[in-house]
Amino acid sequence: MSPHPAPRRDGTLRALVVTVVHHPEDARIRHREIGALLDAGVQVTYAAPFVAHGLDLPDVAGLRSVDLPHATGRSRGEAFRAARRLLAHEARDHDVVIVHDPEIVAAAAGLRLDNLVWDVHEDTAAAIEAKPWVPARARAPLASAARAIERHAERRHELILAEYAYADRFEREHVVVPNTVRVPATATAPGASRAVYLGSLTMARGAATLLQTGRLLTVATRGEVKVEIIGGARDTRTADTLDWGVKCGHVVHHGFVPSARALPMLDGALAGLSLLEDRPNYRHSMPTKVIEYMAHGLPVITTPLPLAADLVERSGCGVVVPFDDAEATAAALIELARDPERRAALGRAGHAYAREHHDWNVIGRDFVRHVTDLAQRHRGASEPRDVAERPSTYAHPATHQQH
Repeated sequence: MSPHPAPRRDGTLRALVVTVVHHPEDARIRHREIGALLDAGVQVTYAAPFVAHGLDLPDVAGLRSVDLPHATGRSRGEAFRAARRLLAHEARDHDVVIVHDPEIVAAAAGLRLDNLVWDVHEDTAAAIEAKPWVPARARAPLASAARAIERHAERRHELILAEYAYADRFEREHVVVPNTVRVPATATAPGASRAVYLGSLTMARGAATLLQTGRLLTVATRGEVKVEIIGGARDTRTADTLDWGVKCGHVVHHGFVPSARALPMLDGALAGLSLLEDRPNYRHSMPTKVIEYMAHGLPVITTPLPLAADLVERSGCGVVVPFDDAEATAAALIELARDPERRAALGRAGHAYAREHHDWNVIGRDFVRHVTDLAQRHRGASEPRDVAERPSTYAHPATHQQH
């Protein structure tokens, strides 16, 4: 199969989506944004670190996949160079290029890509504080570099923000595409035996509190209520801590599960847990898992981060517990396990609120409209040219596929 798109013979739009940091099955990138583009008839080239995560290239109509190295920890140079080669090689053969990492924004410097859009997922500078691989002495310089990348990106490219709160970091107004989910029309009533955590796990995301909550629940309920973790550990320390909790029988760990299979696993759980610590990067972000729990009719238990606590209190869908407080978390779960009427009411309230305010089935259409407007604007400025088949120079051998 050709590693490049066939020459365009009609008005079909093409989007190149690139990440070297995120998991290729990232829910926002792969299952919401790319899914919405494919549903709208856009041809998508998706470049991501498939091989590094042990994944085969997806076989999906309209989706062409390209493997890239994974930027992780201090090993980021190879991914940076591969992303730059990819952009230089293919970006102008697409109507719009959507990138998801600040590393790729930096890699695009000097390439003059007027069709590049950065989807800003987080407060990059604030996130550096929570990255265990960054030495303490390097955090301030790296945070300054992250802010410089943001200023450069705003001057040179279009931005999409994942949170309204991110707007304060930028001078101009930018489109916001919130992290929402596809909300089912109906939701299963919550059960009494499984408290679930969905998403990748780190110490900053509450790993220690989750495990301690699992221990307290196991003792207090004689194993009738368990903590289940659906997602992988993102660093060695968290992985070791999680392994210890599993060996002790305090938690059940399902590991990484693709979104399409992970979300149904929420159905019928007792509650959904979001126990993030009080870190700068989390104070202005809405944990997507909170909305996922609401969408599936689960009561939510969250730490008092401003956006999450406000949503839970405004919708009447759950309980806010103190940071790093396993005792309060376990007590809240035990109360819900003993009160089926209350947990059902919380679940109904969350589902109704998510359906009205946070449904990707509605917001996704706005995202597609914005992206296609940008693509049409670029196409009008520069007519696309046919793409000759050329050998690849930017990814691993034999990892390209066209469908």
